[in-house]
Amino acid sequence: MTGQASEHSHEHEYNNLHEHSHTHDHSHTHTKAVLNRIARTSGHLASVRSMIEEGRDCSEVLIQLAAVRGAINKVCEIIMKDHLEHCIVDAVETGDKESLDNLSRAVELLLK
Repeated sequence: MTGQASEHSHEHEYNNLHEHSHTHDHSHTHTKAVLNRIARTSGHLASVRSMIEEGRDCSEVLIQLAAVRGAINKVCEIIMKDHLEHCIVDAVETGDKESLDNLSRAVELLLK
């Protein structure tokens, strides 16, 4: 599958996950930390773009992309932990199978 086709598939899966409504509140304990990390990661990715535009050494660009990927993985970890501690506990307590199914699909996408 090409990168563009794979990206489209991920976008489709993302949209499918968000078509369903949830019965619980989505205020989490780490929202501010996640938003701060995303802002820093966005800035870092913008600097990688500049490196590419400037024709910087490919090795340097790859190292910085690895750092961005690591930062994104950390954001995923924080969100997943928060989701498990709040949303999934609530889903299990209330028998919300849809939320459990959505988590399963989200994990599948993360592991692709």
